[in-house]
Amino acid sequence: MLDIDGAHGEGGGQLVRTAVALAAVTGTAVRVHDIRARRRRPGLAAQHVAAVRAVAALCDARCDGVHPGSSVLAFRPGALHGGSFVVDVGTAGSVALVLQAMLPAALASGEAVEVVLRGGTDVPMAPPVDYLHHVLLPLLARMGVHAELQVERRGYVPRGGGEVRLSLPATGLLAPFVVDERGPVTAIDARAHVSRLPLDIARRMAAAARSAVGRTWPFDAHVEAGDPLLALGPGGAIVLSAAAGPTVLGAAQVAQRGVPAEQLGRQAALSLRRDLEAGATLDVHAADQMLVFLALAGAPSVFRASVLSEHARTAMWLIETLTTARFAITPQGESVRVDVQPHVRR
Repeated sequence: MLDIDGAHGEGGGQLVRTAVALAAVTGTAVRVHDIRARRRRPGLAAQHVAAVRAVAALCDARCDGVHPGSSVLAFRPGALHGGSFVVDVGTAGSVALVLQAMLPAALASGEAVEVVLRGGTDVPMAPPVDYLHHVLLPLLARMGVHAELQVERRGYVPRGGGEVRLSLPATGLLAPFVVDERGPVTAIDARAHVSRLPLDIARRMAAAARSAVGRTWPFDAHVEAGDPLLALGPGGAIVLSAAAGPTVLGAAQVAQRGVPAEQLGRQAALSLRRDLEAGATLDVHAADQMLVFLALAGAPSVFRASVLSEHARTAMWLIETLTTARFAITPQGESVRVDVQPHVRR
């Protein structure tokens, strides 16, 4: 059993999610200790428990220590398989983060997977579900992944209650992502939504984003007020996506009590502008989330990022610990180039 330090680097929930995902893909039994040791509330939270159990269901894993507050878990994977699954976080914990844990294992199963996830769709400290829909999944489509994601109901802090459905057909070996140069930006789309809040809040988020993006690139805004009967409480988010030749870059902000709508829209736009002006081919968050998929591709990949977050560097360390994949980072002007040698399957 491979022992993994859960406090390494960023030391958050992503480390746990990625560890069990790669354990399932490689068939490696792992023990993760000191889970989230430096957090205000250390140990597993409900969304981490849901993610581990979801991955376990894909490979009939035997698990110990998978409960809220646990600082040590053991994960012994069996054979991967597809099927239909229902995952209920039970809180407003992010369904997007649970889905990120499931996707590598689901793809590696080589079989179709259908999953219903219930919890928070648009919550702080996690990508909104629209970011997955309009940024991450289009990037994975360029690697041969043709998933369909449907939002049945929005879920916000503190009550959750959102529901999304993912349909993933059987997928073969992933194609590499080789995008060293981005190409011109042909469109920037802003998707701002609210539920049980005035529609003007979404309009103000979108207008502030348009102003902060500037006139360099074409900009289109989609503003929506969700059906109040399909959300247990108030909330909202803005997600930006920029189509740029062979890639798409994005940024997002989730509505929070006391934070002006204009500030949310501006923050999302400025984050996207930094990545675009640096010549990045993956935005700062996608550069983190795509690493595990690039490591499992059938050939080497390459991308550029404006900066590599601590999340990304921790993920690289963990991927290199659990697989034969290797990363080479080369500073180049306003960005860094990352070359990925994928995992060699035995």
